[in-house]
Amino acid sequence: MIESIQEFQKGQPGYEGYLNDRVAALPELLHDAGYLTLMSGKWHLGMTPDRYPSQRGFDRSFALLPGAANHYAWEPQLKEGEASGFLSRNSSIYVEDNTAIAPEDLGPGFYSSESFATRLVHYLEQRDEHQRQQPFFAYLPFSAPHWPLQAPESDRLDYRGVYDEGPDVLRQKRLARLEELGIIAPGTKPHDVIAPPVDRPLSREWDTLNETERKFSVRTMETYAAMVQNMDKNIGRVISYLKSSKEFDNTVVIFMSDNGAEGLLLEAFPVVRENIFDHIDRYYDNSLDNIGRANSYVWYGPRWASAATAPSRLYKTFSSEGGIRVPFILRYPRFTKSRAGTIDKSFATVMDITPTILDLAGVQHPGSSYRGRSVVPVRGKSWLPYFSSPRKIEYIHSEETVTGWELFDRQALRKGKWKAINIPEPYGPGRWQLYNLETDPGETDDLGPSHPDKLQELLKHWDEYVREVGVAGASPQYGVLKVDG
Repeated sequence: MIESIQEFQKGQPGYEGYLNDRVAALPELLHDAGYLTLMSGKWHLGMTPDRYPSQRGFDRSFALLPGAANHYAWEPQLKEGEASGFLSRNSSIYVEDNTAIAPEDLGPGFYSSESFATRLVHYLEQRDEHQRQQPFFAYLPFSAPHWPLQAPESDRLDYRGVYDEGPDVLRQKRLARLEELGIIAPGTKPHDVIAPPVDRPLSREWDTLNETERKFSVRTMETYAAMVQNMDKNIGRVISYLKSSKEFDNTVVIFMSDNGAEGLLLEAFPVVRENIFDHIDRYYDNSLDNIGRANSYVWYGPRWASAATAPSRLYKTFSSEGGIRVPFILRYPRFTKSRAGTIDKSFATVMDITPTILDLAGVQHPGSSYRGRSVVPVRGKSWLPYFSSPRKIEYIHSEETVTGWELFDRQALRKGKWKAINIPEPYGPGRWQLYNLETDPGETDDLGPSHPDKLQELLKHWDEYVREVGVAGASPQYGVLKVDG
């Protein structure tokens, strides 16, 4: 998120705003090993031609370069030459392989999720006889359900009236369903909803809203649900193709989100410096009946997001569980046939995916050097031993494994069941807190005062993590907090 780095972070390793050359990327390694590598979807790892997916190991790629854009590629501000501002930077900038594609050339029926799936299926169908003998790696990163919330009308109508009771009722229903499914323990205490300190309808309590404000809020949630439904249908299209080509049961299928639900209001988002409503009022129509169409631009705010992340604390951009705990689905009959439909509560991280896929493919990571340049080692751990011998190996990561997070000065470190977290005001107390995630997944009971030695232990690991990965920060934001006791 290059838009958000601070002055003292500029030029520091890892803060370039693109996938840097100190990484041997997964598609590069698989391509070298003889895999056909395909991508269709959101890139957000570099905007210049030397950073396109085609330059990082993909044989074929259709990519949205920035982190977000109008899902219908409706970009009137580009026609007027407006290139500054947060929303203009997050426009429909697409490339296929090495060729840029103007929004108007994407076609009249363009919609992100449908077009991403269509292009990936097309790449798979286009394989020649030689390529069909190759193993393939396909990456399908949807931009949905990222704002702006937009979806085809047929999907939106399916959710008309479903959320009329508001986000608080939805949150309670989802908590009950999580208990019923065994995802959380009975009686799990959810964290209170925390909203940005902005006096906007999407941030205020439901019972303080008037009828017009409630209808607007509900319509944003209906549109979000429609986006998820449309994405799900398009994932189904890809799976249907794999079944028709007799490749489905020999394909590792991984589905996950990249972060918790988006709860911040754009007007309170750390990377937005301008009055975002000036842009929206100039180009968009957010009247109730128009929400979800190409020329609308809305988001759904912290209260609906907190229904999605319950019982967790907060949402995307935070180092609390609501920001980093995400849904994950794995299907590979060799591993999952005997446990299909079950829920595995083992701790794992996105960093585990690369070593797992390399392990399955029989590909060695190059170590410290790749193509004549120095590269960093992989930090994750392969799941192959865990899934291959579940009776012998009871966990992916041991109780001694240390994992850290940091974004926008919101920091966290986990070791086993213990987690230390520091969230600045106004969303947190601005000091380190300690939680036992095994008994308190909602992060509601700060155990720092009663377990100062444990907190100090984790904070020493935090200092080690900062040095190891190169977190760029300034005292006292980073480093060890001394705890008396």
